[in-house]
Amino acid sequence: MIALTMTWPIMTLSVVLILTSIVLALFILLHKSRGGGMSDLFGGGMSTGMGGTSVAERNLDRLTIIIGVLWLAAIIGLLVLYRYFPELGTLG
Repeated sequence: MIALTMTWPIMTLSVVLILTSIVLALFILLHKSRGGGMSDLFGGGMSTGMGGTSVAERNLDRLTIIIGVLWLAAIIGLLVLYRYFPELGTLG
């Protein structure tokens, strides 16, 4: 029972890490490169006169940064848990 209650932070951060990894990879693939990209399929190709980037592209940039920060926080959280509580990472 103690092992189960002590491993929930690691399980939670592991699930967050997996989910943010998948979403981050998808968001990076949606970004427009020099020759266009998948973001053109969702209206990213329609640019405004301000700065040459569309609102969709700027929002995608912001979401990618937020997901990247969450991904990094999950990695650092797991690092701290495994560093200061090494008994949590053992199976037996």
